[in-house]
Amino acid sequence: MLARRKMRSRDLAPLVGITEQNISLLRCGKVKGVRFDTLARICEVLACQPGDLLEFVAGKT
Repeated sequence: MLARRKMRSRDLAPLVGITEQNISLLRCGKVKGVRFDTLARICEVLACQPGDLLEFVAGKT
């Protein structure tokens, strides 16, 4: 979604209110969860739905 919006992580982070490092961790899938309010802000800034950002992988916990 960042590429589609021609945006970089460093541009997104201050708009969402989290650090660029946390954006990077989210992008790489290295987090076990994300707060709903953070997800909502990301979706608002990128004008997308949560399903555009998330993928379910069976057996991965």
